[in-house]
Amino acid sequence: MEAVLRHPSLSRLKAPNPAAHRTQYLSITVPRRPRVPKRRLAAAALFQDQTNPRTAATSKGGDEEDEEGYGEVDRIVSSRTVKNAVFAEDGSATTVTATEYLVEWKDGHEPTWIPSEAIAADVVAEYETPWWDAAKKADVDALGALLADEALRRDPNAEDAQGRTAMHFAAGLGSEECLRLLAEAGADVGHAERAGGGLTPLHIAAGYGRATGVRALLELGADAESPDGKGRTPLELVQEVLAATPKGVPAAFERRQALEAAAKELEKAVYEWGEVEKVVDGRGEGKWREYLVEWRDGGDREWVKAPWVAEDLVKDFEAGLEYGVAEAVVDRRQAADGDGDGKWEYLVKWVDFEEATWEPAENVDAELVQEFERQQSGNGGAAPPAETFAG
Repeated sequence: MEAVLRHPSLSRLKAPNPAAHRTQYLSITVPRRPRVPKRRLAAAALFQDQTNPRTAATSKGGDEEDEEGYGEVDRIVSSRTVKNAVFAEDGSATTVTATEYLVEWKDGHEPTWIPSEAIAADVVAEYETPWWDAAKKADVDALGALLADEALRRDPNAEDAQGRTAMHFAAGLGSEECLRLLAEAGADVGHAERAGGGLTPLHIAAGYGRATGVRALLELGADAESPDGKGRTPLELVQEVLAATPKGVPAAFERRQALEAAAKELEKAVYEWGEVEKVVDGRGEGKWREYLVEWRDGGDREWVKAPWVAEDLVKDFEAGLEYGVAEAVVDRRQAADGDGDGKWEYLVKWVDFEEATWEPAENVDAELVQEFERQQSGNGGAAPPAETFAG
């Protein structure tokens, strides 16, 4: 498919703004007219040396008296994303992200990088559509064929209008094959979109509950603690989505399962798991609540966020209960508030306390109670020490 580029008369180009360290692009319109003048200015030279219009006017036999210059595009053969500084009158600069295309010309001129706005939309679509169709379907075969096409060099980090890459779409669909293919081709696994909250592919995979995609991205080197535009890590994002997903609703059951699976993959990457011996202190309120815990393997005490401490341990700590290692149950009695309803208390001998204490049945390890009952029935046997509560 061919298109026509029209460049304004060189005599009408505005002089570059010195404060802008040279204008990045010329202002170019793209008419739909098929007419091509007998003599064309070399558009390639115009973009290669934007600060010297005369070079463009005289290259390939151009005439400075020509009022208009045309160049016919043969096809787009590659693309790239560039970042340019745009300067305001006060000298302040803003970074703008843009797409450029490597264009082959019908007149045989050397291929040239051209900004997207200077190329007819149908020519851009002819190049871009196959890539984004494959990306949005996570079609690994189609993506692989496009990446392998030496004639059309594909940028694995090509961005759409929102700054998303093929990685984002593959992550959203949980396609491990596509994620690995794109990463092997050089795609950035941590690329943050410009719109939509600055989400990385890992945020996308987590938010859609794609546990396989989360696992693949982590293995490919994605940062599990990289924040999005709102400062949320992927784990915090999936927790937020999970909290907003209703419980006990059949239609949401599978979604909750998927989100929980994705959260577990992230938890493995963020936290080192260990068995808590007991909670010894707490601080903070609400989402900032933390507990100082002792580890069963004897490691140093650490402050751990409340969601990562077992609910029963948290409940016991908040209720003022302490943990101890029980050696045996040595006696029992009717609970004082049992009112004859069969509630019992047990006298527990502790490994780490000298004095035995009376504990309600729910605070005593069931195996120790069973062993005590067997002994009371005349059946001997020893039971190993077990963890229980010391009220």
